[in-house]
Amino acid sequence: MKIAISTDNGNVSPHFGRCPQFTIVEIEKNKVIDKKVIDNPGHHPGYLPEFLGKAGVSCIIAGGMGGRAQELFNTAKIEAILGIDGTVDEIVEKILAGTLEGGESICNPGAGKGYGLDKTECEHEEEE
Repeated sequence: MKIAISTDNGNVSPHFGRCPQFTIVEIEKNKVIDKKVIDNPGHHPGYLPEFLGKAGVSCIIAGGMGGRAQELFNTAKIEAILGIDGTVDEIVEKILAGTLEGGESICNPGAGKGYGLDKTECEHEEEE
């Protein structure tokens, strides 16, 4: 199984589409067999589900994601686990332990804002 984690400086990014990188973790028999960090190829409507799907990803983990992106991942048969906070290493440990629980999206753009969201329009507070 391959999992993509939206990544910003070693942490789960609260902004899925704006994360600078994705950490791709491949797990077999409850062991990490490969882990690599790739640059985000860009935030174009519908592109990231296709891009990650072609990379063999079956699950995306992020702090937050807009409704349209969630629909596109669902259509691509990629599970989105949202509301996740912490370091990438902490999240991988939770996955292996079977204790990772998603919640509500941390970052919820307002209705109609769609693509091109400014960080200042997001409903969560940024950490300095």
